[in-house]
Amino acid sequence: MPYSRWISRSTLLVAGVFAAAALTACGSDSSPAPTGSSSSTTVSATAAPGTTSGRVTPTAPEISDAAAAQLCDMIRPELSNWRIQGGTLGKIGLNALVHEWALRNGGINAAVLADKPIVDRLTVKSCSDVRQQAVEALGIPDLASGLAF
Repeated sequence: MPYSRWISRSTLLVAGVFAAAALTACGSDSSPAPTGSSSSTTVSATAAPGTTSGRVTPTAPEISDAAAAQLCDMIRPELSNWRIQGGTLGKIGLNALVHEWALRNGGINAAVLADKPIVDRLTVKSCSDVRQQAVEALGIPDLASGLAF
């Protein structure tokens, strides 16, 4: 991988990590309820479907076969680089690649963050050989475990 391409992917990875941290930080409302209000507020003790303890959790996005194939096509040329770079640098490349792919496919980065194994499910279905080679090159049990974002 040329140095400039690695730098741009690393920059994308860092931006993705900061974006994920910002999304996580924005996930809760810590402002107190206004005082002196004459209206009442009802709080439900049960969580609605699609929520956890009252917080909405992202649902798994519908990912087309074409998008899954695109992920495979993005991973395939990186395999030789990951074999040479080893697991540490290779996982950085994997993270950058998955972030880029998620951005290209509707900005589903938050959904992928919430369900990292989706990357394995997609690649098992679309290109199990490429997935297996990536897992071996990176020295990880599955692609999800290589995602840090």
